[in-house]
Amino acid sequence: MTATLQRIGFMQGRLSALVDGKIQAFPWNEWREEFPRAKALGLTRMEWTIDQERLRENPLTTESGQAEINALARENGLRIPSLTGDCFMQAPFWKVDAVVRDALVNDLDLLIAACSRIGIEFVVIPLVDNGKIERESESDTLKRVLIARREQLARQNVKIVFESDLPPRDLARFMEAFPADVFGINYDSGNSASLGYDSSEEIEAYAPRILNVHVKDRIRGGTTVPLGTGNADLAETIRLIERSGYEGQYILQTARAADGDHAGALARYRDMTVGWIEDAMR
Repeated sequence: MTATLQRIGFMQGRLSALVDGKIQAFPWNEWREEFPRAKALGLTRMEWTIDQERLRENPLTTESGQAEINALARENGLRIPSLTGDCFMQAPFWKVDAVVRDALVNDLDLLIAACSRIGIEFVVIPLVDNGKIERESESDTLKRVLIARREQLARQNVKIVFESDLPPRDLARFMEAFPADVFGINYDSGNSASLGYDSSEEIEAYAPRILNVHVKDRIRGGTTVPLGTGNADLAETIRLIERSGYEGQYILQTARAADGDHAGALARYRDMTVGWIEDAMR
């Protein structure tokens, strides 16, 4: 297995049938099967997903579930270095009143502890769509709650990475409030393409803060499409990321197969991404 392939992972659910027609949701019926399916594709990394609905039933948050996840990961040579917290986008604790916030912050603490036990190092908090910060009070709440957990995060070896739709310089400024030892950026190539951002400006503005990368393609102002068919210049973007000194992982958060052959689609995207990374290193 090439060193490059070992840096590529997939978003949990991409090797399962769609759940209720959604491009992304926790695959309750097939989550166990994704481990051997990933192994068959030579993939050694998975990014876990968690929704607000049934959050405390998700195997990640239960003792028996954690034991099963660890066993499946060992059997199939898979690591789970990251988690996408769709729950934070579905129920953002920075956008609700104090009474509801306490319960949602308890969920945050539960997830940080669960990630620590599984060895998940990066928790992606999406500040997009329903999680988008729209007023200063929301930004203040987010900062207050998360920075108060700085020591806890460091102790548990967990980092928070933000996925944001802010323009490059604004995002760099936003990150100044968050200590670099436990907070970083999740770079999403599809979101940037959809927003019409210039990847060279993005990488120049905040490259040292990038801790996780989602590989995705989108139409400008539109939805996720198969890699290479949207507005993301993935070859150039990955070249810039690699040249900036990034040595982390690339997670395939790609379009779903129209014909239901999700493994076949992921295999194609895997090979394309290996090619882009290896070209960038030449």
